[in-house]
Amino acid sequence: MGHLTRMLAVRPHVPGPVTVLSSLPRPVDLPADTEWVLLERDDADEGGGDPAGAEPTASGLLHWAPVGHGGHARRLAAIAALLPSFEAMVVDVSVEVTMLARLLGRRVALVVQPGERIDEPHVLGRRLADLAIAPWPGDDGPGLVHVGGISRFAGRSRASEPTPSRVLALGGGARDDLWRATIEHAMEGTPGWEWEVLDHERWSPDPWASLCGAEVVVTAAGQNAIADVAAAGARAVVLPRPRPFDEQERTAAALARRGLAITAHASAELDWTDLLARARALRPDWSQWRVDGAAERAAAAIDGVRRTA
Repeated sequence: MGHLTRMLAVRPHVPGPVTVLSSLPRPVDLPADTEWVLLERDDADEGGGDPAGAEPTASGLLHWAPVGHGGHARRLAAIAALLPSFEAMVVDVSVEVTMLARLLGRRVALVVQPGERIDEPHVLGRRLADLAIAPWPGDDGPGLVHVGGISRFAGRSRASEPTPSRVLALGGGARDDLWRATIEHAMEGTPGWEWEVLDHERWSPDPWASLCGAEVVVTAAGQNAIADVAAAGARAVVLPRPRPFDEQERTAAALARRGLAITAHASAELDWTDLLARARALRPDWSQWRVDGAAERAAAAIDGVRRTA
């Protein structure tokens, strides 16, 4: 869902027709000249087998290429069949799809993620791509463009002013038992605060009003969530979740370094009275996260790769 949300923010700014390849159903309100191709999943059990047990990393050279998995084979075959008709391809993270596109002679704009990504597959993906797009603020380098945080809410007018002592907890779309236990502990320990919880069970397709109405937002450190918090200019407590390559740890550290959020690790031992008081006292300068214009900058980088094809 995070990849879809990012694409929906960038797509309106990319000129010309676009074909989207995804395992998710076509969303509503796409630009008319957007074709949607539904791909088979490559992470589901097939015939009782577990893809994760089928040598998916090819001895560490790849991230995900499970041996003998029909869904994976048909997924890549479908992409390969379409690639000759494309001028260029935007690949959101996948090293394997980046490699496939380059083997078939297509230009690639690769969307990358933060973290300690110095393993062989990530290094190979960066080298194969014509351009890497980093959706967070930072210093550009050779073949790397930091566009800033990409939010679907960039430029939207505030829905309301924050309500004192109101907290919004954004849990994302995946089940996370430690996150749930942490939030339950937080709610029990802060009787003077009113909590709203949005997660995979209490999902909101458009939490903008909740973001604007909360005095403090409690969230993980995913790229989309942080960009949305920045777009709302919210005070936040950020709890990075365990992710490969320390992705969310790196983001949380950057936020703390810039004075943009209070950070902690999810636990039943946290002092939530203190955390919320410290967050309430923040005056974060979210312009540092460069949300305004980020989607447009990403689209311009993508169009630049297309024009070189």
